Amino acid sequence: MNNTTGLYIGLMSGTSMDGVDAALVQFSEGQPTLLACHTEDYPQHLYKGLQRLCQPGSDEINRLGRLDRVVGQVFAKAVNALLAKADVAAEQIIAIGSHGQTVRHMPNLEVGFTLQIGDPNTIAVETGIDVIADFRRKDIALGGQGAPLVPAFHQQIFAKAGVNRMIMNIGGIGNVTWLPSDGSQVLGYDTGPGNTLVDAWIQQVKQEPFDRDGAWAASGITSVPLLTQLLSHPYFLQPAPKSTGRELFNQAWLEQQLSEFSMLSEEDIQSTLLDLTCHSIAGEVTKLSNAGEIYVCGGGALNGELMRRLQALLPNYTLDSTSALGIDPKWVEGIAFAWLAMRHVAGLPANLPAVTGAAREAVLGARFPAQ
Repeated sequence: MNNTTGLYIGLMSGTSMDGVDAALVQFSEGQPTLLACHTEDYPQHLYKGLQRLCQPGSDEINRLGRLDRVVGQVFAKAVNALLAKADVAAEQIIAIGSHGQTVRHMPNLEVGFTLQIGDPNTIAVETGIDVIADFRRKDIALGGQGAPLVPAFHQQIFAKAGVNRMIMNIGGIGNVTWLPSDGSQVLGYDTGPGNTLVDAWIQQVKQEPFDRDGAWAASGITSVPLLTQLLSHPYFLQPAPKSTGRELFNQAWLEQQLSEFSMLSEEDIQSTLLDLTCHSIAGEVTKLSNAGEIYVCGGGALNGELMRRLQALLPNYTLDSTSALGIDPKWVEGIAFAWLAMRHVAGLPANLPAVTGAAREAVLGARFPAQ
């Protein structure tokens, strides 16, 4: 059987930690079609437990072990709900590609590491489907950042000869993929905060999960001194390859940054945080090319205020969501992890050394059989 053809499921939970996206994907000679999708929200106690685990604390190993199983159970629940919705039997699925839930990403230590939980054995047992998981650590073992992994998928699905194109994924963290018009080397890396800080601030102040359409940010006025201070973070000056996460851009860092800005209104802070996302993205985009096309995916694509501000900062670019290229922006990463599973099953490499800094291309992930 040709393993680049058939049904796969991709599971994705990102930095926002709000739940699991499950995508049922049909591949035909490596090209994906999204057949069905389902989002399984994390219960509130699990969300809080994961947030606690992201910060160093006591009894970490016991909490890690328990949450590893619980997250695996939620991932399995997402798969079973997706199969029921699509009326597809587990036996028809070649494999599940599971990203897992990142709880620590520290690739720049002397011995770098990244850690995703969501026990793939639990997923395999509770769904009856083989699971491909642990995609990032092979790249880290090869000296890479282990992230971002989606640029290889973006290259295969979105690159177009003769067009300078960027794919901008704005989840909790933002990452950019540069697809040059001449087919030369694809680049990609994390630009910095995506939605993580704007989400954290509205959760803290208004107990709302996110700023719908950026309306609260739009009601404020950006503080240039605070924005300048936030943009002075050393990460923004680092050369690629680079990746980041909650370890750098988190609530504790934000509180530290706000300590001298107590005079600002809450909505002005929200506006400034949204501009931090937009300015950090625009700064990286303009380093790569002074004009072209940008297609946005992830939750940021659904934030009208973010899209308006980004377009204003990048007047030489046409800006749209990946819907314009035929893929719903909410499901690009879920489809990407189905693609990564397909690449593993077919024995094909899935990382781009120019993106992650790994010593070579590699087949990523490990297989966890259901039987």
